Amino acid sequence: MSQPAAELTIAELQRQFRAGDRSPREAVEQVLAAIDARDRDLGGYLSVDAESALAAADAADVSLPLGGVPIAIKDLINVEGQPCSCASKLLDGGYTSPYDATAIARLKAAGAIPLGRTNMDEFAMGSSTENSGLQVTRNPHDPERIPGGSSGGSAAVVAANTAVAALGTDTGGSVRQPAAHCGCVGLKPSYGRVSRFGLVAYASSLDQIGPLTKTSHDAALLLEAIAGGDPLDSTCLDAAVPKYTDALTGDLSGVRVGLPKQYFGDGIEAGVRSSVEAALGQLEALGATLVELELPHTEYAVATYYIIATAEASANLARFDGVRYGNRASDPENIIDQYRRTRGAGFGPEVKRRIILGTYVLSSGYQDQFYLRAQKVRSLIRRDFAEAFEKVDVIASPTAPTPAFRIGEKSGDPLQMYLADIYTIAANLAGICGVSTPCGTVRSDTGTDLPVGLQILGPALGEAKILRVTDAYERSRA
Repeated sequence: MSQPAAELTIAELQRQFRAGDRSPREAVEQVLAAIDARDRDLGGYLSVDAESALAAADAADVSLPLGGVPIAIKDLINVEGQPCSCASKLLDGGYTSPYDATAIARLKAAGAIPLGRTNMDEFAMGSSTENSGLQVTRNPHDPERIPGGSSGGSAAVVAANTAVAALGTDTGGSVRQPAAHCGCVGLKPSYGRVSRFGLVAYASSLDQIGPLTKTSHDAALLLEAIAGGDPLDSTCLDAAVPKYTDALTGDLSGVRVGLPKQYFGDGIEAGVRSSVEAALGQLEALGATLVELELPHTEYAVATYYIIATAEASANLARFDGVRYGNRASDPENIIDQYRRTRGAGFGPEVKRRIILGTYVLSSGYQDQFYLRAQKVRSLIRRDFAEAFEKVDVIASPTAPTPAFRIGEKSGDPLQMYLADIYTIAANLAGICGVSTPCGTVRSDTGTDLPVGLQILGPALGEAKILRVTDAYERSRA
């Protein structure tokens, strides 16, 4: 029991609990100690509910699938009795959740303990967590670099061993990209695989809750707990939830791995390319067959995403007006003044930018020109993937074109920031699943080894396929 609990995987912690080698209270206490020791410099957590976590640990049933396992939660997923600020000044200190999101209710039913709230880009709008309205989160491999976003806090605390595992959300790569930058596993389930009830919406047709973990096996365990139909979310699929861990055989014989030409062109940093190519060679050595293919509408994915996502954000964020909940301007002259001042002070620059863009593309005279056309291109992107999965089982690519960049390096250039998600966005538009796993490092100019992520995409409800691939790869590197 010498290794601290926060350094263990879910599976390892479960074994210790059931063998009586460590109690859930001891595990929670050790994770809290790790947070106290390291998070002041990391900035991964916005708040920690130690009292509730310890009480839940004392009552934990370790025979349950996740009994006694503490889990960090991205700060836009509602947990009853805890703040849900979405890393925004508009909600900070002004909102405590009165209910559990379905994903949280299912975690609790499986025995898990929601431990603390992790930092993020405000309302999940960003790729670096620099857009948090509350604090800076740093990459645990290099504190001068970003952890990725928007689930940067969740990825950072898992990678820094101040959490056993975490939940994040992925709208355009916001689980997979920070997982790649921080060197952990990040799984984006298929759209509708996990209920969005209790998730504060950014873009409702794209958002999906997903796990950030130390291994693909742990990701499978978490997905088994949170997946499944939900009458509270009309977009949630009422499909049977398989035992994902049964698919993790370590054998890739007969698995066809597609390599899209569009994902291996210009723009990939040399060190990222070499790490991914080495990983592909390892998949081949494990029995997989590499198949070249094309996803011809890939070049339109970023533009399509930023029309659809901002349009939906404009509608979803209209509810944050200072009337029903959250912080509000004091002594307004009238209701319009209250809206203007509340939203002006509460929203950060990136959120305002996306609301304005979304309102514009939905405005009279422009809706058909932009939004309707983007939806048509989205259908073409979805068709590209459907045709590709008739030829291959999964698709492989880099998760991000570069390793983590320096804090402030791209914050003044929104377009360059948006392009950081170039390999992840299309999966959200198509509604398919994807996972990122560490596949090597790149040496920075300051001598730091920065993680690189290998992305594996699968068809809708194909999580077992992609986790089989990444689990086998992780075992071969262990």
